[in-house]
Amino acid sequence: MSNKVDTGRRALLKTSVAGAALSGIGCSSSSSIEPVMKGIEHELPAADTVTGTGQWVGTTCQGCTSWCAKQVYVMDGRAVKIRGNVNSKVHGEASCPRQHLSLQQVYDPDRVKTPLMRTNPRKGKEHDPMFKPISWDKALDLLADKILALRAADESHKYALLRGRYSHINELMYKHLTQMIGSPNNISHSSICAEAHKMGPYYQDGNWGYNQYDVENTKFILSFGADPIASNRQVSYYSKIWGAALDSAKVVVVDPRLSVSASKAHKWIPIEPAQDSVLALAIAHVALVEGLWHKPFVGDFANKQNQFIAGQDVDAAAFNELHTHGVVDWWNISLKDYTPEWAESVTNIPADTIINIARDMGKAAPAVQVWTSRGAVMHTRGTYTSLACHALNGLFGGIDNKGGLFPANKIKLNKSFPDSKPYLDAVAKKGVKHPKIDQRGTLAFPALKKGKPGGGVVTSNTPNGMLSADPYDIKVMLAYFNNFNFSSPEGQRWNEALSQLDFMAHVTTNISEFSWFADIILPANHHMFEKWGVLDSIGNGVHQVSVQQPSIDRLWNTKDDESEIPYLLAKKLADKGFDMPWRYINEQLLDPETKQPAKTEKDFGELLVKYVTSPLWTDGAAKYGDNMTSWKEFTDKGVWNSHPYELKSRWGKFKTETHKFEFYSKTLEKALNKHAKNHHVSVDDVMKACDYHARGKEVFVPHYEDPYRFGDEKQYPLLLVDQKSRLSKEGRSANTPWFHEFKDVDPGDIANEDTAKINPIDGEKLGLKTGDAIVVTSPVGELTCTVALWEGVRPGTVAKCFGQGHWAYGRHASKTFGKEARGGSNNDIIADRYDRLSGASAFYGHIRINVKKA
Repeated sequence: MSNKVDTGRRALLKTSVAGAALSGIGCSSSSSIEPVMKGIEHELPAADTVTGTGQWVGTTCQGCTSWCAKQVYVMDGRAVKIRGNVNSKVHGEASCPRQHLSLQQVYDPDRVKTPLMRTNPRKGKEHDPMFKPISWDKALDLLADKILALRAADESHKYALLRGRYSHINELMYKHLTQMIGSPNNISHSSICAEAHKMGPYYQDGNWGYNQYDVENTKFILSFGADPIASNRQVSYYSKIWGAALDSAKVVVVDPRLSVSASKAHKWIPIEPAQDSVLALAIAHVALVEGLWHKPFVGDFANKQNQFIAGQDVDAAAFNELHTHGVVDWWNISLKDYTPEWAESVTNIPADTIINIARDMGKAAPAVQVWTSRGAVMHTRGTYTSLACHALNGLFGGIDNKGGLFPANKIKLNKSFPDSKPYLDAVAKKGVKHPKIDQRGTLAFPALKKGKPGGGVVTSNTPNGMLSADPYDIKVMLAYFNNFNFSSPEGQRWNEALSQLDFMAHVTTNISEFSWFADIILPANHHMFEKWGVLDSIGNGVHQVSVQQPSIDRLWNTKDDESEIPYLLAKKLADKGFDMPWRYINEQLLDPETKQPAKTEKDFGELLVKYVTSPLWTDGAAKYGDNMTSWKEFTDKGVWNSHPYELKSRWGKFKTETHKFEFYSKTLEKALNKHAKNHHVSVDDVMKACDYHARGKEVFVPHYEDPYRFGDEKQYPLLLVDQKSRLSKEGRSANTPWFHEFKDVDPGDIANEDTAKINPIDGEKLGLKTGDAIVVTSPVGELTCTVALWEGVRPGTVAKCFGQGHWAYGRHASKTFGKEARGGSNNDIIADRYDRLSGASAFYGHIRINVKKA
């Protein structure tokens, strides 16, 4: 024992001497370092113990919606390093800071290590659940019994499956198992993500999805609230290419705060929250008055003489449109009055600035791209901001053009699983006919996904439906990869609804705020290192598909959320006499190579990924992209890449009612007429019920809707700007020390603090200085955090990152686990409001707040 101690001391002394020598020479050159390294080299591990013993394994990060392909370096069953997947043609080795936090997440000592059962029958934030460990068999027994009791009582519709983030093998857990149990209630997270963002692209060019931007070839970028090098989709790719783009394109960022991307732009316009459409509409007005629109895409007047004059109607017959529909109608209905002077009166953005932006875009066309984001469109009338901003892409010809933007490339995946309807018994057939608990499709919640009334989801309205028992109550819930009372506006509603729930099972890696109300907790594998899954991403003109696969030794008694848990639950239900889900799994979900069902739950995860991806590594894959020939090749490389996007491929065949880019949206007109007919009212009645101002034909064109503000202006004089952090893995990284230590990578933030940024003008009025503790209040709640006076936020607004304010999740996320939050959760002060046409929750523009020293 003493000999080992002496050896250790000698090694420490030698290393200390070397460190002192290194400090003394100041690392001035490699030649000066070399003697020091030689001096300690005998203390370092032998070369063959640190190189060549590990391997890079393909996986995918779900820290944000970029879904970047990654590679994990694994040594002796342990993950030690992460990089971008070198085989990816979207981003290659490029990455963002979030990937590194995953190493602390997977080895987080606060993870749930075994199933847990609640022993305290009282539920509420103030009540300790008193969880105790139980076996998987016992946990699944409890869940299965609750499900079967609902079916026996003819109440199968009172079961709900809630899904947060997911992979493309989710359909069994999310859709088919729920239907076979007999419930219509599969509720996803989508409407708290970015549904309003999709409204412009879908109702103008038929793309219900996200675009990729040809940054390498663009000449002008106009970004409304997007922060592509920090918190937008394809962060890794845009982080890699943004610097080069600044050399070849003009970049203008419109945002109330100086985001990372704004700090790297040629111009930053600190607009008032929820007024983005004013600028977009005024730019469009100038483009038409000055003849700057892209004529090869939009068309021109028959006599080649521009007839767009401010305030005056135009004869539609005089204009020959090419690949667009309704540009003259748009002008006549609303656009003719949206002059730069009008925009200046609303926003204080100088008319000359607006005119110059429009002229620069006209010169750059069609290599123009206009970005929108959550911040610009996720407010109470955000659908029309989405339409107004995206219309500029059509007006300047950037749609499907070099230097512009385009949707995902066509690929082939088996995302749809075999039909489960033959496995619905009488109970299930009756149960699935009930309306959904989130009230989608009702008069006040059109949720118009892909033109279908009620086709979307209204995630945050779920607790409202539960609390009011409208259309009925929910008794049993299974939820995974979610924390809705932390991630939804006015999350206090979820606390109340979950407190009244008879039984809830939560699948999670950590005990979260949502878990606090669970009856059983089922510990989940970490998505990047321990589970099977498959995801896709777009960027750089490429659509990639990447794998998630177990790469490290499983640390604890955890399971895959989307494969192992539904497999084991189906088996448990079969053991108790209800075998439809088990039969479906074993008769329909077969290995594409062996045509056999899975033998174990661990085999089942791999089987599902093989099923979804088999078109990519069997005959015919080369039609769409990489010519892979085996499952092993796919898992070894970790990613499959499509062929480059074919420019102008949608021109003349957009998936809209007119097959053109629609400035006057016949597609939206059809959808709203259908919704109105469903409720025996007019479209104007729908707009009134949904709290929009437009009536008549104005409903179907981009137009200005003045922002809804919540709270008395005198009592709450400031506006909240909820922002996303470069380090926030959708709220899941707050229990990693690095998240707090490096928090100042977010402009204006302070390391190890939850920071609210206030312009010094406002700070002086309020008597605040940087570092003061403050209380931020709104009409629905309050939070406590630290203030920073910062010129990078518009006067009259307060910018604060989402992601802190956990009172659960672990020792680093909370001040006192289960009792006291570290910082404050933005959603505690954001009122529950919606952009009802999309179903999206409103996070921006409407919340008035007050700030005072704590």
